Amino acid sequence: MRNSTLQGLSSSIARWIALIAYLLFLMFPLYWMAVTAFKDNSVLFKMPPEWIPVHPVITHFTKLLSDGAFVIFYKNSLLVSIGTTLLTLLVATLAGYGFSRFHFKFKEFAMFSILSTQMLPVISLLIALYSIYNSYGLLNTRLGLTVALTTASLPFSIWMIKVFFDGIPLSLEEAAKIDGVSRFGILFRIVLPLSKPGVFAVGIYTFILSWDDFLYSLTLINKDELRTLNPGIAIRYMGEVSYDWANIMTICLTSTVPIVLLFLFFQKYMVSGLTAGSVKE
Repeated sequence: MRNSTLQGLSSSIARWIALIAYLLFLMFPLYWMAVTAFKDNSVLFKMPPEWIPVHPVITHFTKLLSDGAFVIFYKNSLLVSIGTTLLTLLVATLAGYGFSRFHFKFKEFAMFSILSTQMLPVISLLIALYSIYNSYGLLNTRLGLTVALTTASLPFSIWMIKVFFDGIPLSLEEAAKIDGVSRFGILFRIVLPLSKPGVFAVGIYTFILSWDDFLYSLTLINKDELRTLNPGIAIRYMGEVSYDWANIMTICLTSTVPIVLLFLFFQKYMVSGLTAGSVKE
């Protein structure tokens, strides 16, 4: 009995050590990005390196926030990401509800056809998309970029939110119909409130996808006053020969703030949304 207890304890300790080591491995790049933002460029290449800044500086942050171009890039990213999230939620909600509640010919084929568009690499779509946008005057517009990012996020969003709608009993909708509630009233007053984790999960997923976008933004926007954060960083702050690494790490650290805030406030919705449908009762 004692030997089995010791073996169980040793196994538990080993698992915890492995888990902590793996967590440190994953978190170290983020930690190094954060501490580099508070270092002067003169100490970045010291050997041995400074694991904790001896003389932390905040001049990189003050310089960055006073840079008008960075503020413009940040604002554009926020506008495009929020617009993409709202538009995706609207379209995904209507499409997901239709696929969940209505039965029609070739329904399964239509659903898999939508999802299959995710298999196409973005780079294979950009030439055709650029040509279409050029014909309709959508190049160098936030609206055009928002529409492009919405189409990229819709397939997975529709499938995700449909799973939540499938889990809501039809009896609730039938009772509402008896009370005279319209179809849209049922959707927005009954179904959506009960699907709040799914809505938040889709919203967070879409916001992260649009915030991290690089290829669409780089291809469809070529005016500095309309650039989003990622292509703006690559074009303005990264040179061909040398890099201001402390400044770049400051930019990267600042750009993670919206994503970190999203996960802090809506983590439980994200987890429940991504795990929906994984277990059948």
